[in-house]
Amino acid sequence: MTSMSDISTPQSRAQGFGLSNPILSQTSRQMLDLVNRLHSTGVQVDIDLPQIAVIGSQSAGKSSLIESISGITLPRAAGTCTRCPTECRLSRSTDPWKCTVSLRISDDGKTRTEKFGDDIMDKADVEERIRRAQWAILNPTLRNSRGVRYFLTGDDHGANSELSFSSCFVSLQISGPGVADLSFCDLPGLIAGVGSTGNIGDIDLVKNLVATYIKRPSCIILLTVACETDFQNQGAQEMAKLHDPEGKRTVGVLTKPDRIPTGEEQNWISILRNEKETLENGWYCVKQPSSAEISAGMTWEKARKSEEEFFASTASWSDLDEMYKRYLCARNLVDRLSTILSDLISKRLPEIQDEIEKSIIATRDALQNLPKPPSSDPRNEIASLLHVFVQDLARHINGVPEAGLLQTIRPAQEQFRRAIRVTAPDFQPFERRHAKKKKINKAEFLLSEEGLEDFAIPNETVDSWSDKKSVADVTSIETNSSEDIVPDDAIYIDEVMQRADEARTRELPGSYPFVVQETYIKGIIKKWRTPAHKLCRIVYHILGEYVRQLIWHNLGAFGQGHLAQRVKLGHNTSSSEYILTCMRVTVSTFETTSRNAWSGPKNVLIGS
Repeated sequence: MTSMSDISTPQSRAQGFGLSNPILSQTSRQMLDLVNRLHSTGVQVDIDLPQIAVIGSQSAGKSSLIESISGITLPRAAGTCTRCPTECRLSRSTDPWKCTVSLRISDDGKTRTEKFGDDIMDKADVEERIRRAQWAILNPTLRNSRGVRYFLTGDDHGANSELSFSSCFVSLQISGPGVADLSFCDLPGLIAGVGSTGNIGDIDLVKNLVATYIKRPSCIILLTVACETDFQNQGAQEMAKLHDPEGKRTVGVLTKPDRIPTGEEQNWISILRNEKETLENGWYCVKQPSSAEISAGMTWEKARKSEEEFFASTASWSDLDEMYKRYLCARNLVDRLSTILSDLISKRLPEIQDEIEKSIIATRDALQNLPKPPSSDPRNEIASLLHVFVQDLARHINGVPEAGLLQTIRPAQEQFRRAIRVTAPDFQPFERRHAKKKKINKAEFLLSEEGLEDFAIPNETVDSWSDKKSVADVTSIETNSSEDIVPDDAIYIDEVMQRADEARTRELPGSYPFVVQETYIKGIIKKWRTPAHKLCRIVYHILGEYVRQLIWHNLGAFGQGHLAQRVKLGHNTSSSEYILTCMRVTVSTFETTSRNAWSGPKNVLIGS
């Protein structure tokens, strides 16, 4: 029968195992210490830090596996299964053994770390402290009202928890001689079903909680599978395949090999040999103490010795080839995990440094955008802010190079200009009776100058009324076309002369009253009313929105936005009144323009 010295020699046990082995690179331990310090800051919320996540179904032996790695005892009383993540950061030290328990709590999007009691110097006290820490995590209302110190001394016997599970976690920082340099997180076991008093929503809650950890590319999945249950009936392996389909970052662990039903040993042996359910990092098998042995007070050292004796003396395991024996026992598992984690950290550190630098830059930018601290002289500060706002507004009114107020208004102004140009009177320099026989050529250069290219019509199809959208040349041509249509709004020279003759009273010969020009001017200007109203409304809305944006830009950071809100309300009231006043003045100006259009004598010569 093969001796277990092939698996773990006394020399290796004396040296320690994993990264605690002095033979391993000191640099690797320093890198792990660095990542552990980063975990302590909570930066893993924003940055994907290398970590080992222990997953499995409930009662798959996860807690026992954690105990074999960390050397501590986890709560095992009825109903005390893992209901929140437990983060363990192990580090080798020459100082006496010590365990520090902390709570990582997330409330309203904010994460904080609270130390839970004094440092523990005796391993026997860890189990009770973890149980109380989980009690604090699962009762947020009581924790917020009484503080975490209440849970250190309060009586929790028979107390019901407010939550079944929580994403907040208990953090254990363990250091001492011979402790493996390792960092991992024990996640709640996947639930296959709930009892009559359970909550069906807990099934998905635990799945989502586990998924938030193992979906990260830098997470090493430590998949625990109990040999006492059919492999395909354990949901943890399905989740591992979902988030790591190629099996590159999953390490499989078979637990409870002493409970394999008779005759099924070879099924599990083939998995250990990586012949079935293949993983890049292979499968390991560990044997943990039974509940009776733990109750009898079996120590961690005796448990490791008992594990070695089990694999050395049990058929199927002791008959394995030499190359597969290194996949037995917790010590070999920890050695492999230490190597995988070390390699991953070495690969990720340059990327982590870049991500942290980018995060620092983004944080500094965010800090610069924070409002200034409250001023000791708020009146002067408000006056200064208003002065800056007025200057900024004046600058935009005068014009800024890109996407400014004037550029925003310009399309409406262009539309208004075209609308006004279309109202130009269609004066024809010949009598109406010649309308079907005469045409005038348009002046094409004026189309470009006035921005009316869209209204251009070929010369040969332009009839006498097309001059509404252009300025006509005085040159006329004769035509015999009988199909020309004479528009009703054309004004012919004989009609102008007729109106002038009818308006004459006591004027000198060759003089005509100004009322003739005034009548034509009023008729033309009357058409400007609708485009002018439209332009005013558009400019009013554009200017209002633009000013509101400037208000929030210049004043929004003061007094949590109250100053900007007050200025905005005043702006809405005063600007509305001012715009309405301007519109009334504009309309009045249009109506009086005809009376003030000519500064010369009232009697002018028509046709001279």
